[in-house]
Amino acid sequence: MTTLAEATPTEARKRIREGKWTKPTSGVSSGFTQANLVVLPKESAFEFLLFCHRNPKACPVLDVTEPGVFAPAAAAPDADLRTDIPGYRIYRNGVLDDERIDIMDLWWDDMVGFLIGCSFTFEQALIRNDIPIRNIEEQCNVPMYITNRRCVQAGKFDGPLVVSMRPMQEKDVVRAVQVTSRFPSVHGSPVHIGNPDSIGIRDLDKPDFGDKVPVKEGEVPVFWACGVTPQAVAMNSRPEIMITHAPGHMFITDLKDEQFSVL
Repeated sequence: MTTLAEATPTEARKRIREGKWTKPTSGVSSGFTQANLVVLPKESAFEFLLFCHRNPKACPVLDVTEPGVFAPAAAAPDADLRTDIPGYRIYRNGVLDDERIDIMDLWWDDMVGFLIGCSFTFEQALIRNDIPIRNIEEQCNVPMYITNRRCVQAGKFDGPLVVSMRPMQEKDVVRAVQVTSRFPSVHGSPVHIGNPDSIGIRDLDKPDFGDKVPVKEGEVPVFWACGVTPQAVAMNSRPEIMITHAPGHMFITDLKDEQFSVL
């Protein structure tokens, strides 16, 4: 999973664009911020931006493109949002219609791209604080779950909160909260700690997105708001088309993690 850990964002995006990296990106270009992607026609863009504003834990916006522009000016001006993510999903009327490695033919002149903060950003900060990250240890995707918590509606965009889960020892939980609360632009502190059933998760071994990871004896599941939330919202709200990253397959920006740390 981490064979591109030392790659610069430009190098990593080049590998992805060439189809040489199609796996999840946790651990890639260590120290550089990764982002979720949502692409919508211009007519839906304002309502989605309002949805993000009302749900900042799940959808912290890092950059928004002008209609038709595929290079995110603030996050990576030499990049191409149509090709530089290792996996895309296309939702049509709320149904997952296609998965592919580029969206060249779907980037119409009125398309607007949103880059949303990703919890992969604070994983390295947790590791530096001697808190292991199970999905990195297991070389798999982080598990993500649809919860029973509702997002705040904005126009047609409405649906449940999605969370990512990382198990850890009880002694590490308080420190994990402290560390991740310094990153409010990439989901910040956890939204739930402990009993998954109380947020509507019946079985940790059956994530809605990503891969299952073991929760060992003496460990506590810790849940963060997740940038996959728009995909659950798409399934609920049924926009005519919404393009997203495949869960765990993120856009690697030129921005450094430290830029999003609030001391």
